[in-house]
Amino acid sequence: MARKNKKTGNGTGANLGFEATLWAAADKMRNNMDAAEYKHVVLGLIFLKYISDAFEERKEQLELWTADSSSDWYVKEETARYHVIEDRDEYVAENIFWVPKEARWPFLQANAKQSAIGKIIDDAMVAIERENPTLKGVLPKDYARPALDKQRLGELIDLIGTIGLGDKENRSRDILGRVYEYFLSQFAGAEGKKGGQFYTPRCVVQVLVEMLAPYKGRVYDPCCGSGGMFVQSEKFAAAHGGNVGDISIYGQESNPTTWRLARMNLAIRGIDSNLGPENANTYHNDLHKDLKADYILANPPFNDSDWGGDRLRGDARWKYGLPPAGNANYAWVQHFIHHLAPNGLAGFVLANGSMSSNQSGEGEIRKNIIEADLVDCMVSLPGQLFYSTPIPACLWFIARDKKNGRFRDRRGETLFIDARKLGKLIDRVHREFTDEDVAKIAGTYHAWRGDKDAGEYEDIPGFCMSATIEDIRKHSHILTPGRYVGA
Repeated sequence: MARKNKKTGNGTGANLGFEATLWAAADKMRNNMDAAEYKHVVLGLIFLKYISDAFEERKEQLELWTADSSSDWYVKEETARYHVIEDRDEYVAENIFWVPKEARWPFLQANAKQSAIGKIIDDAMVAIERENPTLKGVLPKDYARPALDKQRLGELIDLIGTIGLGDKENRSRDILGRVYEYFLSQFAGAEGKKGGQFYTPRCVVQVLVEMLAPYKGRVYDPCCGSGGMFVQSEKFAAAHGGNVGDISIYGQESNPTTWRLARMNLAIRGIDSNLGPENANTYHNDLHKDLKADYILANPPFNDSDWGGDRLRGDARWKYGLPPAGNANYAWVQHFIHHLAPNGLAGFVLANGSMSSNQSGEGEIRKNIIEADLVDCMVSLPGQLFYSTPIPACLWFIARDKKNGRFRDRRGETLFIDARKLGKLIDRVHREFTDEDVAKIAGTYHAWRGDKDAGEYEDIPGFCMSATIEDIRKHSHILTPGRYVGA
């Protein structure tokens, strides 16, 4: 079942007063700069602040340890103590990035008013990448460009310098992670349609994660954007008493700047991941060809018409039919199925047309997938949830084995949930699920599966219905929940 957020109760997962105040101040400094460009300026600085704070926290621990280790003769001398505190291995062993002196936040903030601050930051980014090979090619290094107002850049450094100050609790790394995530969502809104390419609304990710419940195993997202699916999966495991180390993260992203955002987003939370050595197109360069995932969570591009399908006509992934060259929806569906482990579960977002389209052989592919008893659950979503499009979308859930790991055998059945009436408007053009909405959708699914803690499942007219394959055949293999749940 979904967890209630005590701070807000609105599914955002953060104390919005604090993050919103920071955002308003940072956005004011943007002036006339395009949001897509400014995004990398701000998020790069937040990342620098994060790794510097983590480094300083470890440094404090080492200073206390060396000061208290009276029995250890080698730390009594100041020189020896210095060598222990500045020993790179003492940080790397704790999964903390080594931050050279010229890249530490106190040094940057001390130079924030200098006209050369842009070059100082660029040099800091280069130094961090040099010392930490896993970050090579990831960090933004364009702060010295003439178009970037250096006075505003200095003010932005001072603003970000206020994040995490104060008592120990507020200095925790999680607060920077929360700020980073909130800023990602705000940039997605500011960029409008383009923003949806790197950010899936948090409440939609919550529904996917709460329904799939990825406690342990291999989690895969072949179009991972800025990595939100992975962040929520790790949070889910931790919140439910699991060990985040039991989850292995695999991802891929075709857009180079978004791939870098994902690397930073995961690094800022200390999440180990395999996103491949570079950005790559999943259709034509599958970086995880042999992967069989326990969980797949994804939000692929809707109705992608320029995906190069005509060059993949004999691909082994198209087991249920050849996807049309003019629409990649069913290429994605079959890619997900192809990468599922024998007991794997997939949950993903698609355009509503995927549930009913009969164009270019899509209806036949859908029929074959249904007759193979792979469609576990369908959820229709309300409009205005996504930054990238105002059109309504749906969630597909695919199960390789509807019996395995369940209290109730659901072979030959599919759950339909109509969630179009859920959610609330957070502004004139955007809707969001509340925590109660997420709990209602996920709880219904878990009750249907027979999970002991979710209560008894029952059909609710207008909201949910468990249908047989024979029922779906009568509707010509159309998967739109409204056809099944009634009024």
